[in-house]
Amino acid sequence: MASANEKMGRHLDDDFMDHDDSKMTVKEYLSTRISTLKPPMKRPPNPIKVLGSLSKMNWLMFLLAFLGWTWDAFDFFTVSLTVTDLAEEFGKSKADITWGITLVLMLRSVGSIVFGLAADRYGRKWPWVINNLLFIIFELATGFCNTYEQFLGVRACFGIAMGGLYGNAAATALEDVPPEARGIISGMLQQGYAFGYLLAVVFARALVNTTSHGWRPLFWFGACPPVLLIIGRLFLPETEAYQRRMAMRQDGDGIEKTFFREGKVALKRYWLMLIYLVLLMSGFNFMSHGSQDLYPTMLQNQLQFSANKVTVTQVIANLGAITGGTVVGYCSEVFGRRLSILTMCILGAALIYPYGFLKDERIAAAAFFEQFAVQGAWGVVPIHLMELSPAGFRTFVVGTSYQLGNLVSSASSTIEATIGERFPLPPTASGVKRYVYGKVIAIFMACVFTYLFVLVLIGPERKDRQMTEGDGIEEAVYPTKHDAETGHMREAKGKEEGSLNREISSTESDPKPKQDTVEYKTATAPGGATA
Repeated sequence: MASANEKMGRHLDDDFMDHDDSKMTVKEYLSTRISTLKPPMKRPPNPIKVLGSLSKMNWLMFLLAFLGWTWDAFDFFTVSLTVTDLAEEFGKSKADITWGITLVLMLRSVGSIVFGLAADRYGRKWPWVINNLLFIIFELATGFCNTYEQFLGVRACFGIAMGGLYGNAAATALEDVPPEARGIISGMLQQGYAFGYLLAVVFARALVNTTSHGWRPLFWFGACPPVLLIIGRLFLPETEAYQRRMAMRQDGDGIEKTFFREGKVALKRYWLMLIYLVLLMSGFNFMSHGSQDLYPTMLQNQLQFSANKVTVTQVIANLGAITGGTVVGYCSEVFGRRLSILTMCILGAALIYPYGFLKDERIAAAAFFEQFAVQGAWGVVPIHLMELSPAGFRTFVVGTSYQLGNLVSSASSTIEATIGERFPLPPTASGVKRYVYGKVIAIFMACVFTYLFVLVLIGPERKDRQMTEGDGIEEAVYPTKHDAETGHMREAKGKEEGSLNREISSTESDPKPKQDTVEYKTATAPGGATA
C-alpha cells in the first residue's frame, strides 16, 4: 500500500508537475523548485516578428477581449471616481457609498462561476453577449437610481455581470494564439484594466458635473460601448480550441453527459491546483489593491497634493503599469512565467521605500516603477492561469480563481486605512485629520511581496502547454473500466479496426493467420494508473 507521502506525490504529479513523464513525491517535487527556474537560454524572439505571427482572426479575438476587459474596468471605476457626488446625491457618507464597490467585489465570484461554466459548456460567444447586455442594463440603471437602496441593488447585480467577463476574455484572446506569442499577448491583455482606469479618469473629468445631470452622464455613457462589443462578438466564431473540444465531446454519450464527466475528472485531478490558484490570485490581488487603492488618499491626505497633482501621479503610475505588463509578459516567453513574476516581486519590494516615503513630486517616478513591477507580474497572470487550468473548464477556473482572490483581498484598503489611523499627523489648518498612510502601505506591501514570492517559488509552471490537449476528456468520452465496460466510440473504433485487420490478414500469404489486433486508447487515471 502506498504511503501518504506517495499518494500526495501522485496528486502533485497530476496537478503540479512541470514534466509529465516524472513521478514525484512532495519532497522530490519541492527539491526541483529552484532548478526549474533556470531559463532555457534561447535567443529572445523578435517581438515584432512574434506579433506578426498572429493571424487576422487572432488579432480580432484579442482586440475584442482587450476592449471588453478595458470597459469592464471603466464601468467598475465609475463609482470610485464619483464617491463624493454619490454621497451628496443620496445623503449618505462616503463610507456608505463604498459599499457599492464592496458589493461588486463580493459578487464577482458568483458571476465568474455562472458565466464561466456557461462559456465552457455552450461556447464563448453567447455568454459574452449576455454579459455585455447586462453591463448596458446595469450601467443605465445606475444612472437612473434615485435612492441609496436602489443604488446598492443595481451595483450588486453589476458585480455578478462583471465577474463573468475576465475568464471569457482570457480564453478568447489566448486560446488560439501561437505559443511564442502567448506571453506578450497576455501582458497586453491584462493592461486593459489599467487602460480602463485611465479612460474612466478622462471621461469623469469630461462628463461629471459638466451638465445639469451631475454624475449621471458618466454611467449613461458607460452603457454605450458594450453595444459595439456585442456586435463585434456576433461576427466572430468560437475559438478553434473550443470547437475541437466540442467535437471530442460529441464522440461520447452526449455533450451534457460528457461535460459532467469532464467536471468529475477535472475535480479529481485538479483539486490541489484549484486551491493553489485561489491562494495565488489572493496574493496578486492583495498586491494590486494594497499598492493602489489607498495611494490617492495618501497623496491627498498625507502629502497634501492638489487634485491635479494626484491625477498626474496616478496617470504616470498607470503608464508604468501598462508598460510593465507588456514588457514582462513578453519576457516571460524567454525567462519563464515563475522567474518573471519572482523578479518583479524583488523589484517591487526594493521600491517600497521611495513609493511610500518620498514627500514631493519625485514620488511620481517611484509610482511609475512600482506599478511597472506590480503590473509586470500581473502581465504574466492570464497565460499562467490558462496553462495551469484544466482544458475543459478553462474559463471557469481562470475567472473563478481570479474573482475569489479578489474577494479575499477586497478588504485591503480597509485594513490599510484602519492601521493608518494609528499613525496620526498634525491636522490641516481647516482641521482635517491626517495620517501616515505611506508607512502602512510599505509594511503591507512588504508582507504581500514575501507571501507571493514564496507561493510562486513553490508553485508549478506549464509554459508552452498545448491548449488543445485532451486533459482528461478521453476519460470522459471513453470511460475507464472503473466507470463502464467500454465507451460507445471505443467500441465502434474497435470494430472498425478489427474489420480492417481481418481484411489485411486475408490478403497476406502468411500461412499462420494472425489474430485480430484492436488497439484501445488508454486513459491516464489519477496517480498515473492506466486503463
